[in-house]
Amino acid sequence: MILIGTSGSSKCDWQLIEGNETVLNMSSSGINPYFHTEDIIEVSVRSLNELLEHTEEIEVVFFYGSGCSSKKLQNIVERALAKVFVKSHIYVNHDIVAAAFATYDGTPSFTCLMGTGANSCFFDGDIVRQEVPGIDYVLGDEGSGAYFGKILLQSFLRKQLPPEIATAFEQTYNITKHDILQNVYMKPFANVYLASFSEFIHQHMDHPFFRVILKDGIRKYVEIYLECYPDHKNYAVHFVGSIPFFFEDILREILIEKEIALGKIIKEPIEHLVQYHINKHFTTK
Repeated sequence: MILIGTSGSSKCDWQLIEGNETVLNMSSSGINPYFHTEDIIEVSVRSLNELLEHTEEIEVVFFYGSGCSSKKLQNIVERALAKVFVKSHIYVNHDIVAAAFATYDGTPSFTCLMGTGANSCFFDGDIVRQEVPGIDYVLGDEGSGAYFGKILLQSFLRKQLPPEIATAFEQTYNITKHDILQNVYMKPFANVYLASFSEFIHQHMDHPFFRVILKDGIRKYVEIYLECYPDHKNYAVHFVGSIPFFFEDILREILIEKEIALGKIIKEPIEHLVQYHINKHFTTK
């Protein structure tokens, strides 16, 4: 058996594979070593009761997560998983690697990750290469869910929302300045909190106010995370995450403007990542 986990800061998807079939498909809370200790990660994984029934049978665990960008951070997750899967070989890598594997179709291409956070890479089938590192929501993450949520809250607090949007926002959330500042500055997982407002933006995405914000944010993403590669127009560009999935029409508009070839758009990488590992570890035997 092989266990595969893909995690953003908001949610972690798991699939247990036996042979070339999925035995279990489940989700837990997000795992990010920037914000979660070994103990918190262990508790999160142990909440998956059905999965715990198979710990003796799992030979290998492949985990790909946000925040797992260095060996030190990867080790936090690896040690936590090792406490649960004591008989398994455990491999931990960055979520951008999962995105690259999930979108790989046998030809070199770029993969852009736009979920709670933002990142990008080039994958030639052998090496995942990055030009600009992800620097998370305080310093970067342009075009991410957290980025758009931050702009929405800024506009709300500064009373810059159009009246009809302000009314809808107040009716939907009934929150005060104090609530917002407490969640952003005093409570953990501010990036997840900010990204949660993407749903409201999606519900009102046809409003001119949000069309401008979305176009500007996605354009910034392309300029920062994709145009940093000199050859970005020479290959297809795949996108992974909720932002390209829900705002596909705006993404397509920006890519046409930039003369960039769009490849796949995938909301969640887990299904495609599972197929990548099945092809790699089972069908080649």
